[in-house]
Amino acid sequence: MSKASVLARKEDLVNDITKKFQDAQAVIVVDYRGLTVGEVTELRKQLRDAGIEMRVLKNTMLRRAAEAAGLEGMEDIFKGPTAVAFSNEEVVAPAKIMAEFAKTATNLEIKGGVLEGKVASVEEINQIATLPSREGLLSMLLSVLQAPIRNTALAVKAVATQKEEEAA
Repeated sequence: MSKASVLARKEDLVNDITKKFQDAQAVIVVDYRGLTVGEVTELRKQLRDAGIEMRVLKNTMLRRAAEAAGLEGMEDIFKGPTAVAFSNEEVVAPAKIMAEFAKTATNLEIKGGVLEGKVASVEEINQIATLPSREGLLSMLLSVLQAPIRNTALAVKAVATQKEEEAA
């Protein structure tokens, strides 16, 4: 392969990663050093089941792509073995999956990431990981919205029961 074709392939890869950074709702960067093949396979499966893509990429490519995407301050994150999880739809899910997985696989270290287009620290990602999922939040909202209706129905039923007792 000629040097020009290798450079063209690398440029295409950087452009692809740049687009992933721009399109993603959440990007979680981890150091996977020390994980077994089985652990990496399990992590990939959990992420894939949630619609999240995980890739192991060279730090140089990641730095160039982050810079092209306008993400400042990520240079320190891209050191050592790096895997990146890209989520286009969910902000909480990748952080939650990585944080939960890191509890059992102690060698997995979250290094940082991007949340809704802004560079995020490890602390911010861990805070996001403690939030309920989108479905959980919707469920909470629904129960809050149903409470007044439920209370009204109970009050009407109590009045009806009282009127029945008085009539009897």
